[in-house]
Amino acid sequence: MKKNLTRNGALLASSALVAAFGAPSLVMAQAATPVAAVALSHELPADPENPDQVSQTPATQLGDIVVLGRNIPQPNRQSAEVAAFLTTEDLQRTGDSTAAAALTRVTGLSIVDGRFVYVRGLGERYSSALLNGSPLPSPEPLQRVVPLDLFPSSILAGVTVQKSYSPNYPGEFGGGVIDLRTVDAPTEPFLTFKAGVGGNTETTARDNLVYYGSDTDWTGFDDETRKVPGRIAQAFRLGKQINSANVSAEELQAMGRSLVNAPLRLMQRQQTPVDGSLELAGGFRTPTEIGDLGVIAVAGYDNAWRTREAVQEKAQFEGDILKPVSPKDVESNQNDVRLNLLGGLSLTHGDHEVKWTNLYVRTTTKRARISSGPDFDAGDSVIRNDYTEWFVRQLFSSQLTGEHYFGADGAWKLDWRAAYAKTSRDAPYESRFQYGVDGQGRLIHNVQGNQISFSELDDKVWSGGADLAYNLPMAAGREATVSVGASTLDNTRSAERHDLQFEAVNGLTDSQRRARIDYLFSDYNINPWTLQLREIAGSNGANAYDADLKVNAVYAMIDAEFVPTVRTTFGVRFEDGRQSVTPRDLFGGTSSYEATEIKEQYWLPSFTATWNFAEDQQLRFGASKTIGRPQFRELAPQAYTDPESDRVFIGNPYLTDTEILNLDARWEWYFGRQQFVTAGVFYKTLDRPVEAMIVDVGNQRQQSFLNAPEATVMGAEFEVKKYFEFADQAAFIANKRWLVQANYTWSDSEISVGENDTVITLSGAGAPQPARAFLQDGSRLQGQSEHVANLQLGWEDDTARSQATLILNYVSERITARGAGLYEAREPDYVQEPGAFLDFVYRKDFTLKGRDLGFALELRNLLGTGFEEYQEKGNRIRINKYDLGQSASVSLTARF
Repeated sequence: MKKNLTRNGALLASSALVAAFGAPSLVMAQAATPVAAVALSHELPADPENPDQVSQTPATQLGDIVVLGRNIPQPNRQSAEVAAFLTTEDLQRTGDSTAAAALTRVTGLSIVDGRFVYVRGLGERYSSALLNGSPLPSPEPLQRVVPLDLFPSSILAGVTVQKSYSPNYPGEFGGGVIDLRTVDAPTEPFLTFKAGVGGNTETTARDNLVYYGSDTDWTGFDDETRKVPGRIAQAFRLGKQINSANVSAEELQAMGRSLVNAPLRLMQRQQTPVDGSLELAGGFRTPTEIGDLGVIAVAGYDNAWRTREAVQEKAQFEGDILKPVSPKDVESNQNDVRLNLLGGLSLTHGDHEVKWTNLYVRTTTKRARISSGPDFDAGDSVIRNDYTEWFVRQLFSSQLTGEHYFGADGAWKLDWRAAYAKTSRDAPYESRFQYGVDGQGRLIHNVQGNQISFSELDDKVWSGGADLAYNLPMAAGREATVSVGASTLDNTRSAERHDLQFEAVNGLTDSQRRARIDYLFSDYNINPWTLQLREIAGSNGANAYDADLKVNAVYAMIDAEFVPTVRTTFGVRFEDGRQSVTPRDLFGGTSSYEATEIKEQYWLPSFTATWNFAEDQQLRFGASKTIGRPQFRELAPQAYTDPESDRVFIGNPYLTDTEILNLDARWEWYFGRQQFVTAGVFYKTLDRPVEAMIVDVGNQRQQSFLNAPEATVMGAEFEVKKYFEFADQAAFIANKRWLVQANYTWSDSEISVGENDTVITLSGAGAPQPARAFLQDGSRLQGQSEHVANLQLGWEDDTARSQATLILNYVSERITARGAGLYEAREPDYVQEPGAFLDFVYRKDFTLKGRDLGFALELRNLLGTGFEEYQEKGNRIRINKYDLGQSASVSLTARF
């Protein structure tokens, strides 16, 4: 009898078993007559950091057994789930500088705010990000999910995006799980140095807003100019509100004069320089008495500038039509400096390997901006607000992992991991100064609009886990893998904000109101009868909270081929979770807000079947139950102004978890090496999904959150990758391997709101309210785009050592927030239309004086697509609109 098998990994000639990381072993009866022997040609990864590449091993005699699926890439063999993989080759081809940008090339993924990845239209709260399998904290006040723009692509060996759930991953899974894999020690020593410059048409070589800051701002570190002054810092620590009731006039004067003046308040214009970047990477592996020692190190520095000239409008009904009110012109210029350091050690001895990976990323944003326009609260008089800001985001992660094989032929496998990660966000001297206009059209100070804020956020994660697997031989060369595991996570967050203001005790004279900003706030005017410092807000827990999330989990899973040609993976995960958010009074009093606590236990089953029904073809089906938890800030009932959107956010302590049912199916055909076609469909139901909504608080608009009753998401995905060679054409064409790669995702979502459904909002103080007052039955989920598409056209020339790729990304409109108002008076939703982005990347390697060098040219946003968020009913209200400009960069890499 002739038998065809697809194996899971390495070939064991004595038993005719091929194992490819848990991929299906395929047995199919094909003929009644026996065959003496069949030659086999196996393809295994040529480079472990680029698993799409395969290499031929010599033919092997295995009697009447033939291995199929030689073109299936190793990651797809390894995973039993519906998944997508970014390899080192993919990252190099697209030239994307961060993990967030690189993931926009994956089927069904889109990026929001340049930082957060949406999988299949579901917001970042429905996806989890892991670093080498360990969870990460977030430095963002509004999110618990780490922003992926923190991770430069140079530290990554690849990225796995798993879209169907398996119990070995955390239960917070709606769109998918994103596992970032850092580079590992190489088999051959290497050392590279890279330098690059770039610019943007909206920014570079133009006169833009700046403020001085400190001498060392260009490094991403200031020289302690922004350090909280000693007396003010002491008052913060003691919980002593800074005002005339608690502090003497003499002390208030000293505190006010201790605040840095002109370097942090006076805005100017200067020509913006070019962007620049440096990167150094190296690694080696060497034998020692206790095993092979591997070392990897990557260091990078990036300095970039971006200018925005935006229009921001608010909407107001005039009959049944929206009209724009309070239009504002907003100009901003920001300098982003990123420093990243990666260091890793590995020790390999036989069937045992231990790794220690450390990552540090620091991103600093220095921004000057002006917002000017009529203000509703001021009777539509023109108000101008000037802002100077400095935001520091840091991430440090230290992870220890181990992989061990035991028993005969390595039948037992133990994986373990332990990690500590900390992120922080520090925003000292976040300043606002306000102006009005006098009768002669001159700017005059509105001193009551000045504010200086100091805010800090610290987020820590301790995590650990272990997975034990046993390979159990079955009949006809098949096998089953039984896995069990346990994990724990402890995520804590502390956030607080102090707002200071100078009060004009006896008003200002005309000359003071017209004075330059640093003259007005000079020491001469800071005294008990002119300008006096005070701390505003902060009472009743309005500006501080502590949060905690603890999750303990265990799981069991079986991966086996009970039926020939069909691989089944099924299991269940049990999670015990407790999440709390506790508002805190900055001054030691009792907060008027009660602590929010969500304690839940879940059994989360999953099932996946993979049918290898033909040569290099697979059909996958998956079903699972997962959850989504509210994020810390969504539960905290305090106002927070997002500097990116100028929008005020406030949490809702009455939010609950979301429960999700996931169904997936996908067909895969790998018709050649690194070439494939896939097509899939998915369907999800979400019970109590979290939605953002706009609420009117007086004359101010805020964005809050609620649990919608129910929603469904469905869609289809398609991807193709094909290489073409034209040997009989002209040399320019014949010498190249031409690439066409495309993917497209169509998805649709719908919120279901019944007559008797209720929601609980912050304004309702815990009392149920009719859901139809806030939500429209049949509307789309927030963040979900109907169309997401990517196209790559390019060539590779091994003779010329060059590569070029034209990259197109398109994302259709999506809802960013529900419109304000109730029932029929509700405004249309806020909508963003990302549009189409066209990039070009060219790379060429060459040798100069015996040195290997690499040149790269990157052209971004060739179509000049801008950013627009709007409402539309009769008129189009520009909530936020600005041009992004086109960008270009060149870099040179030296290899030693």
